[in-house]
Amino acid sequence: MAHHIVQGHTEHIRDMQESVMADDSQRNFRSVYYEKVGFRGVEEKKSLEILLKDDRLDIEKLSTFSQRFPLPSMYRILVWKVLLGIIPPHHKSHALVMNYRKEQYWDIHHALHVIRFINDSTPQVDVFLRIHQLESGKLPRNLAYPLEPEDEVFLAIAKAMEEMVEDPIECYWLVSCFVNQLNSKHKDSLQQLPKILEQYLNIEDSKLLMHLKACAAMSKLPYDLWFKKCFAGCLPESSLQRVWDKVISGSCKILVFVALEILLTFKMKIIALTTAEKITQFLENIPQDNTDAIVSKAVDLWRTHCGTPAHSV
Repeated sequence: MAHHIVQGHTEHIRDMQESVMADDSQRNFRSVYYEKVGFRGVEEKKSLEILLKDDRLDIEKLSTFSQRFPLPSMYRILVWKVLLGIIPPHHKSHALVMNYRKEQYWDIHHALHVIRFINDSTPQVDVFLRIHQLESGKLPRNLAYPLEPEDEVFLAIAKAMEEMVEDPIECYWLVSCFVNQLNSKHKDSLQQLPKILEQYLNIEDSKLLMHLKACAAMSKLPYDLWFKKCFAGCLPESSLQRVWDKVISGSCKILVFVALEILLTFKMKIIALTTAEKITQFLENIPQDNTDAIVSKAVDLWRTHCGTPAHSV
């Protein structure tokens, strides 16, 4: 029963999204000009508002904006929903598609109640996990099955997203589609990130790299926390959102530079630690008071090494 509910709703949403993918004329985008003449913040917001006024939102331009600038908080969730394919580019379809998303959520929620996988006291993030498992055909045979590593990743991202998004249905779809993006679009890239981190650390601070290798710590750094969980449970909400802006809009490589900047920022502390276990323990629980500065420096490093994303106009 539950499988047919999921399949029916998914096909309905896909049909609707395809029906609104007509080509529209593209609006010229002026953030390059704004950046060159020194307008920041206010003009970035105006540029985004121009993009969001289009009848059909331009996914490529929204992605490029998100790569270049932090998203204003009032528009972040809307842009994430569009970039993750939760809602289609056409404005007129947003309410209708979200209504189908809502129906799908509650239908699966009800099915899980019937088969006693959830009840009224089940924590919200656990409800999200069970819905996601059923939707992706990975619901275990019974509740006694231990959680898989991918389930732990889902729960970490869900707990972080829950702090950012008030509406539980919106929150579920953001978590589910973000996790699906990580497991499909970014899967191969994520596996390469530890090696890439070592390469950039060698460029930025070879002595620190030598210390980590001498302690046999490079293979034991918290890569799952940093790269699989995308710093969920490591960075506070304000810093995490800015990192996720970049990942959701197409760049998982930003994760390398956040990890790199964490290592550089806490270099003296790390060098004072002489075992891999102590280094890893510290990095899993970094101080939370200057993470916004860490992310800003990480974005600068990312731009230095990878260049600034160019706008298509």
